[in-house]
Amino acid sequence: MEIPTGSRTTSSSDLQKKRVGLLYDDRMCAHHTPDNDYHPENPNRIRAIWNKLQSSRIPQRCVVLDAKEAEDKYVLSVHSKKHVDLIRDISSKQFNSRRNRIASKFNSIYFNEGSSESAFLAAGSVIEVAEKVAQGELSSAFAIVRPPGHHAEHDEAMGFCLFNNVAVAASFLLNERPELGINKILIVDWDVHHGNGTQKMFWKDPRVLFFSVHRHEFGSFYPANDDGFYTMIGEGPGAGYNINVPWENGRCGDADYLAVWDHILIPVSKEFNPDIIIISAGFDAALGDPLGGCRVTPYGYSAMLKKLMSFAQGKIVLALEGGYNLDSIANSALACVEVLLEDKPIAGSSEAYPFESTWRVIQAVRHELSDFWPTLADKLPANLISQTAVSVPNILISSSDSEAEDDNGTQRLKDLEEVLQPLSKLKVDEDGQDKVATPNPWRSELSKIDIWYATFGSNMWKPRFLCYIEGGQVEGMQKPCSGSMDRTPPKEIVWKSYPYRLFFGRDSSSSWGPGGVAFLDPESKSQDKAYLCLYRITLEQFNDVLAQENVSSHDMTSPLFDLAALTSITSKEPKFLDVLPVCPLWSRGVGIEMSFTWEMRTTFQY
Repeated sequence: MEIPTGSRTTSSSDLQKKRVGLLYDDRMCAHHTPDNDYHPENPNRIRAIWNKLQSSRIPQRCVVLDAKEAEDKYVLSVHSKKHVDLIRDISSKQFNSRRNRIASKFNSIYFNEGSSESAFLAAGSVIEVAEKVAQGELSSAFAIVRPPGHHAEHDEAMGFCLFNNVAVAASFLLNERPELGINKILIVDWDVHHGNGTQKMFWKDPRVLFFSVHRHEFGSFYPANDDGFYTMIGEGPGAGYNINVPWENGRCGDADYLAVWDHILIPVSKEFNPDIIIISAGFDAALGDPLGGCRVTPYGYSAMLKKLMSFAQGKIVLALEGGYNLDSIANSALACVEVLLEDKPIAGSSEAYPFESTWRVIQAVRHELSDFWPTLADKLPANLISQTAVSVPNILISSSDSEAEDDNGTQRLKDLEEVLQPLSKLKVDEDGQDKVATPNPWRSELSKIDIWYATFGSNMWKPRFLCYIEGGQVEGMQKPCSGSMDRTPPKEIVWKSYPYRLFFGRDSSSSWGPGGVAFLDPESKSQDKAYLCLYRITLEQFNDVLAQENVSSHDMTSPLFDLAALTSITSKEPKFLDVLPVCPLWSRGVGIEMSFTWEMRTTFQY
């Protein structure tokens, strides 16, 4: 680990005033993809943060700590022995030939020769800083660790996470060091994804108040289940101590998050009165993040942290979770450390209003938890919840994450007035007269066949999907859709869940071409769930949708998916057409290839 000269020599007066701990260790960079292929969760994430802090001379004003590997017994407090043994051994030579195969059985996981050490260092480092803050040696601390942890469950690695670092540290304080007087812990998870693993580990434990604000979109956003819904409040003695704030859409920013702080988290924290706060500090809700699709600024993160500093005598531990735009995570982390140091005023302001959907979610959460937290029982004033973000004319807000975004993380807003008229059926003859184009013969044949088109992610949002049928554009699309030749709306729309795991492809498949694709694992497991929105459309319309989503260069004189293809699939057992069960978290499919074939096999024609 490279520490700048003088970083460990801090004056005693400064230490008494600030005592802010920083922990970074290059050894956690040894965890990377087996062939050094690009992956969003890569070593440059923590390097970018550390380099930013160094360039701002932050380490010189902090207590810089060495990383320590967690002991098995501490990790075993939240994980099974089978899981701990696997993570400890996976980097050994005896696993060289089967390491990748084992990784493929998990959801969004890779392993290499450095994974074991990195995982134990990440968990041990959060224990190290949490213990020092709890005993008063440090006033607060930031553990710059990877791999992240909040998705990891008792017996399973998932979502880039091997061990649940925050859960391990919380359990350590509660169960291994009772003399420190830590009896109540507030865990705040502001990562853009739900902290499913942490939630399950303290589901029945009233000593831990778990709070997660995240994109959920009715179960369509990773980890793609109903665990993150606001009705999931804990069980038994832990009932009421699990709080989920599930965003219904992307693009939530400072105003949305601060509204949640002011009207849910802060009032409840006053009642709970924690002894220490541990933050699962993912920065993938930051403006510009390629996975998150939200708009939190460094000011927003600093303001959220500042509001928490008044609790637990300022005993706060930040542990890095997600965040995949290097500039965003570096700037956001810097803003947070400056709040911990309390030697810089928070720069910035939030003059925008929350989305209407944000107020709706806040009210639902308050109602759900009002029996447990009386402070949430009062209704919010009408003049408050009427202050919402101004809608842009002719643009619908989408939770899309399947279309590429601009480099700054926002979408261009385009005026669609008069532009999106249905021109696809017209052609101009040499004499300048408009004539209706002669339909291709295949269209008449395929228009008589109905199929169920199963969607995941952004296309579950009806206004977005209808753009492919009727023409138009919603925010999140780079350009207007021409629509289908047949603009008849779907005959039926059905929401269903299936006992299968959902895998995501990268950005193309051999079957459909360019475009995000997801697959259902053909092996059914009762613990798995995939939530899909099914549209009943014609096979002709399906071809037009495919062309707009994936193969825009196709001239449509012939179908992309014809009767022969349909017959070949429906006459066989369902199988992967293009298997790519890796990196599922960071590429959202809009056409569900496997589920489409599965549905067609059973109910494709009426």
